[in-house]
Amino acid sequence: MKAVGLVVEYNPFHNGHLYHLKEAKAQTESDVAVAVMSGSFLQRGEPAIVSKWARTKMALMSGVDIVVELPYAFAVQKAETFAKGAVSILNELGCRSLLFGSEHGDIQAFTTTAAYTMKHEETLNQEVKKQISMGLSYPAAMAKAFQAVAEGERMLDLSKPNNILGFHYVKTIICERFQMEPETVKRRSSDYHDSFLPKTSQIASATSIRKSLLEKESLRDSRCFLPEASADELNEYARIFGLWHSPEDYFPFLKYSLYMMDTDELSQIYEVEEGLEHRVKKAIRKAGSFLEYMELLKTKRYTWTRLQRMNTHILTKTTKVDIRRILGERRPPYLRLLGMTKKGQAYLADKKKSLSVPLITKIGSFSHPSLRLDIKAGQVYSAPLKEPEQTMLTEQEYSLSPIRYDEDSRTFLRK
Repeated sequence: MKAVGLVVEYNPFHNGHLYHLKEAKAQTESDVAVAVMSGSFLQRGEPAIVSKWARTKMALMSGVDIVVELPYAFAVQKAETFAKGAVSILNELGCRSLLFGSEHGDIQAFTTTAAYTMKHEETLNQEVKKQISMGLSYPAAMAKAFQAVAEGERMLDLSKPNNILGFHYVKTIICERFQMEPETVKRRSSDYHDSFLPKTSQIASATSIRKSLLEKESLRDSRCFLPEASADELNEYARIFGLWHSPEDYFPFLKYSLYMMDTDELSQIYEVEEGLEHRVKKAIRKAGSFLEYMELLKTKRYTWTRLQRMNTHILTKTTKVDIRRILGERRPPYLRLLGMTKKGQAYLADKKKSLSVPLITKIGSFSHPSLRLDIKAGQVYSAPLKEPEQTMLTEQEYSLSPIRYDEDSRTFLRK
């Protein structure tokens, strides 16, 4: 069986994701779709709106065959590290293709740009440092540096978020010499950052869907942008756990964490750099909400996303030493299986003997610093819930086996 890899967050799984999934299988002529999905916290530093288990169910019911977790150490990261971790996992699982959505939509631009940057890496790095010294954030500095170095060349627009991620997927495949063919499909209708639901399309950005869900505490306006399976899972999650997760839910815990840390301890947290600990301490004393705190903290140099990731690392007490130890390994330390269809199970049975890293189905039988960090992130994720819901979600980390879905009968199977 031929497998196509997808790098996803499914926060939540919506009609645009369904289009992407169908295009991935059709465009690459693949039998199986393998999704590597962020867990409790996402690349931009946000908590997932519902748990990884609920999002896995959405994916399986919509046509994904295998869902594996992208470990926290790779998931809550800048684009380069996020991409490297995700693509490495898909490579371990034998995916022969990788298909991603992008604003550009033409894979040739990605391969050309990746090859160009690798050839001119030293010049680009010098230009990036120059732009950062002038007060720009890293993403803005990278885009500006690229314009300066590649002036006159027909290259990819690296100011667009999905183009940036796609560029790093392709660059990882080239640098690591993975036997994986990258493909892209142009994003339809909505822009990644669109915050309002469209009136003339049934494809909306995940940002606008989350905004509607959290502000209105209802699926009423966003239901038409979601597959039925996603709407059902969102409703069921709210019924059981009493909320959909948002950054504001974690603000009291962030405030407590910062009150309990002195500046020396705070400076050891991953992504707290260049004296940011002092700015953080000052901002948290004045803020009455997460939004107010972030507005006090944000500068031209530090993007909202970068600061949001930093705050998540503060919540999980993830240190620079922790991340350095985990990212120092050559390949992903393990593959944590979250769910599979019958076809996905058959694919894994065929690939299992050739895997070079452990495939984890129960966390009690395996130990690794990265997995311990994943567990800690899951515990922090459950913090806003009341008992007994909090205990229920925390226990799922230990007790749940991979979710098994029979795509023929459209039912979940009990082990």
